Amino acid sequence: MAKTVRLEPIAQETSVETNGNLLSVLLNKDLDVLKECGGRGMCATCHIYVQSGMEALTPINRREQRTLEVITSCKPNSRLACQARVVNNGVIVELPPGMYVNSLQDIEALIGRRADQDLLHPITGEVLVEQGKLITRSTMAQLESTASFKVGEFFSQSKDL
Repeated sequence: MAKTVRLEPIAQETSVETNGNLLSVLLNKDLDVLKECGGRGMCATCHIYVQSGMEALTPINRREQRTLEVITSCKPNSRLACQARVVNNGVIVELPPGMYVNSLQDIEALIGRRADQDLLHPITGEVLVEQGKLITRSTMAQLESTASFKVGEFFSQSKDL
């Protein structure tokens, strides 16, 4: 039997099969979710906030808990959409503001422009460039030296928790 999930701030309701994960809900609505780890619960790119209905989701498992611990924008109502399965109605979710970056090439073309929205690290969710800030070559150099942006390589080498 299908369950109803509400997405904020876009104020849309959608349905998902019982025990379906929230990631499928987001992807069905064509929302910008990268799912860099392939839905294994090891990255921040499907991080969401549950505004209400946490009890209508499956409990947080060990892998999800470990990943949430490294996400800098994590709150008590944080979940990973790929791990949270809907078991009852009443779930309202919100995507964190910003855009996840999965390679330096993604933002290299933006040098000299101001960020339209926060640019977020795909593993930790850390804000790399704040909305409205200028993206410069020195910013790129700093990002290269402080963060691992070979995301696909990171996940291919990492072991499941």
